[in-house]
Amino acid sequence: MGQWLSIGALSRATGVKVETIRYYERIGLMPAPLRSEGGHRQFREAELRRLRFIRRARELGFTLDEVRELLKLADGGAPCAEVEVMARAHLTGVRERIADLQRLAESLAHLTRRCERVDTSAVCPLIDDLFGD
Repeated sequence: MGQWLSIGALSRATGVKVETIRYYERIGLMPAPLRSEGGHRQFREAELRRLRFIRRARELGFTLDEVRELLKLADGGAPCAEVEVMARAHLTGVRERIADLQRLAESLAHLTRRCERVDTSAVCPLIDDLFGD
């Protein structure tokens, strides 16, 4: 790609909203872009690749701080082992959240089954449970 991309074109090419791109600039995930004579942002292939990296990392559930660290590792040519350590820690966290969500689903399923067995005029057992009764 030898041509410049506007922020709108960058947004369309990556699926990242313009406001989000500006936010990433403000927090330093994206470098400040070059500006045209008219003051419009101009992006190159490097910024396109970086934004795709950020978007994909966010899709995988990495926090902004984790994305920042991954970008430092990528920019510094870090060995794969360092990236793997981060990814494994993230995977552990994802698995823990999945386990928490499975417990939550089981609790809600149990409570909704209790509601099915109650007369419609009776006090709801789910409401009672939420009150701790």
